[in-house]
Amino acid sequence: MKYIYQFTLILFITFLGEFIYNIIPLPIPASIYGLLIMLFCLQVKIIKLEMVKEAGAFLLEAMPLMFIPAAVGLLTVWQEVTDILLPLIIIIIFSTIIVMAATGRTTQFIIRQGGESDNERNNL
Repeated sequence: MKYIYQFTLILFITFLGEFIYNIIPLPIPASIYGLLIMLFCLQVKIIKLEMVKEAGAFLLEAMPLMFIPAAVGLLTVWQEVTDILLPLIIIIIFSTIIVMAATGRTTQFIIRQGGESDNERNNL
């Protein structure tokens, strides 16, 4: 029953993001609105981490399955993709490096600012 409640809570936040997406005329995906709402709710303790932790862990474990439809879709348009394959590979490599560098720098900044580690947070 706990998992159903947690998953329902995550779905509610997701649907709230979809609702805001339909109200606000900005080119921001509904999933981003949902993530921002969830982040806000977690930060101000409207939703405690324990209220969504197990369902979130399950969804993270199931995430690789979500890439299968995209891969199948890519196979159906493979002929069109081969025309732009080299620029696509270059863009993917450079964007991956940029994301890795930005993530590393952000993590270093947070650690230097005195962010708590997972072990410290769990001991409280």
